[in-house]
Amino acid sequence: MWLTDCFGKINWKKVGIFMSGFAFGTAGLKILASKDAKKAYVQATAAALRAKECVLDTAACIQENAEDVLAAAKEENEKRAAEVITDEDLAEDTESEDEA
Repeated sequence: MWLTDCFGKINWKKVGIFMSGFAFGTAGLKILASKDAKKAYVQATAAALRAKECVLDTAACIQENAEDVLAAAKEENEKRAAEVITDEDLAEDTESEDEA
């Protein structure tokens, strides 16, 4: 009597869903551990490594270009600084001549 009461209170739909999930999980583990799956993992990893190499090459190229731009900008600032000094010197020379 108590046994039938216990089985009557069980939600068989939830038990069925749990057992289905367990079965699919077990089958999924076997599929994930198969030779074909390992081959797919190797291919995916190789593709990721190739992509990484491509990204690193692009980053190195961008860094080289940035260094060239930085060097050119420093040269431009040095030229402008020299021009400012030259202009100031000229202005002082002109004032000196005006006073004399």
